[in-house]
Amino acid sequence: MSGAPGHWLARGMTILVLGATGKTGRHVAAALGTAARPVSRSTAIRFDWSDKSTWDTALAGATALYLVPPAKDLDTALVEEFLTRAVAAGVRRVVHLSAHGVGAARRREDVVRASGVDWTILRPRWFNQNFTEDFLLPMVLAGEVALPVGPGAHPFIDARDIADVAVAALTGDGHAGRVYELSGAEAISFPDAVAMVAEAVGREIRLVDVPGSAVAAALLADGFSPEYADDLGEALVAIRDGRDAEPATGVRDALGRAPRRFADYVKESAASGVWG
Repeated sequence: MSGAPGHWLARGMTILVLGATGKTGRHVAAALGTAARPVSRSTAIRFDWSDKSTWDTALAGATALYLVPPAKDLDTALVEEFLTRAVAAGVRRVVHLSAHGVGAARRREDVVRASGVDWTILRPRWFNQNFTEDFLLPMVLAGEVALPVGPGAHPFIDARDIADVAVAALTGDGHAGRVYELSGAEAISFPDAVAMVAEAVGREIRLVDVPGSAVAAALLADGFSPEYADDLGEALVAIRDGRDAEPATGVRDALGRAPRRFADYVKESAASGVWG
């Protein structure tokens, strides 16, 4: 299936990109160019999930939507209310960034399916970029990655691959009604992943096995909802148990190419100086 922009983009779309300063949203917005309306809490056109007065301005004239739900909460009713407004405003295509193996995310997917417009659902595994842009970065910089994953392996995916699939689904044909399970091409154990980062930056980084309850407590302290903390804890247990080691084919199915390699991401990130 081709990842090239299709006739929707050629006819002139306004594609609302939520989370436009985030790990995938900024790449989606950049690839779409002038067709994108990038929004977040810090953009010129402001969008805030917790401030419904910002919704209608963001949606005005939009014909398609890259839907990135609230990061710290799994409130399905909020997503449903927003989608209702989006469809009323003229949105006819939705690409939804969901999550692999997160129970509450399935309820949000049901809301997207019931929206009455063309939809595509993306279920990515853990992002490569968690090591450089998210909660693992402070651990890497401190020299100790503390997670309840043991020797578990995982097929990490590059956020740029997720964005490429999103752009293909937003602008091309043949993606409506599809659920893409997205991962890298191979499973890498967490000990090996941390060792690769340590070698690339030239210093010791330890992987420490901790109870899942410690991670849940840290998430709650950082403002995440109890439901989100529980779901992430279950996802980590799945990695420990080897239930998430099998790579998915979604990147190749959507784009006709292999995903980016974790090893290449590590080399690029080390060269950029993000780890010092």
